[in-house]
Parts: sequence; structure tokens; C-alpha cells
Amino acid sequence: MSDRIRVVIAKPGMDGHDRGAKIIARALRDAGMEVIYTGIFQTSESIVETVLQEDADVLGVSILSGTYEHYAKEIGGMLRENGLGDVLFLLGGTVSRQDVNRLKGYGVAEVFGAGAHTQDIVGYIREWAAAREKAG
Repeated sequence: MSDRIRVVIAKPGMDGHDRGAKIIARALRDAGMEVIYTGIFQTSESIVETVLQEDADVLGVSILSGTYEHYAKEIGGMLRENGLGDVLFLLGGTVSRQDVNRLKGYGVAEVFGAGAHTQDIVGYIREWAAAREKAG
């Protein structure tokens, strides 16, 4: 992994509310990470293709529409199928806490619900990157 953490921020489906995704993208960029924001109305295929093409370390998916389980399952599967199972897959938005364990079963490492502090997200990614670097 390079010194700079590469993060793809994506908005799947028909959810056009991207204010939160843009706030997270800016916070990660301000924290020194390289951020690629895909924009709204992305397909799972286009998101995974971006992760692959950009050689991303982290994928952050923002979903406010309630379709988070569908996309977590689909994107998680596609990441594994494309040899990207080591990419840190984060999910944010409006997510029911009772669904978090099921989402983690699809490959989501952590869920940051609406109102999560940007510094918590930055810290989580940095801790993951440090552990990954240490592991070799």
C-alpha cells in the first residue's frame, strides 16, 4: 500500500441525496487520504469497477434510501469475485442497527449511521491501515 490511503466514495441506486457522502469525502481528503467520489446513481458494477481501476484501499458506500442490504450483499459479493476481498468496505447512511451484523456477513467491515462523526470514520480507516501495514 502506498503512503496515501486511496478511498472510493460511492452512491448506488436511485438515491440522489449526496450531501453526507460529499462531507465524508472532504473530511477524508482533509485527513490526507486520496478520495475518488463516483457521484450519484451508480450501479454496483460501476462501483466495483472504480475500486478495481483506482486500486483503492477503501470503499465507502452511502445509502439513504433503505436499500442498504441489497447493495451490501451485491457489492460485497462482487468485491470478493473480483479479488478485492481485502478492500475495507464501509457503509454509511440510514441503516437499522439491528441489521448491522447481517451486513457484516456480506463483507461490510463497519457501518457508520447518519450523524456519525467524521473523525470517527477517519480514525477507523487510519487504524485499519496501520494494522494492515503492520501485518505486512
